[in-house]
Amino acid sequence: MDHSAQVSSIVSELETIAERMNDISMSILSAAIEQGATARPSQEKSLSQARRAVEKAIHLLRSGQ
Repeated sequence: MDHSAQVSSIVSELETIAERMNDISMSILSAAIEQGATARPSQEKSLSQARRAVEKAIHLLRSGQ
């Protein structure tokens, strides 16, 4: 497998991870709303920040191909 194909594979994996992270964030927010929370849960904030970092990595890898 050449390097370009390997990077494409990693990008695909990262996209899947970012989607999973987004799904979990939405679940955390939904649960917080159901429980009557008035502030954004810290766990969701951290997860969203990590997801943005993964999305940045995706962008960087795509632009380098």
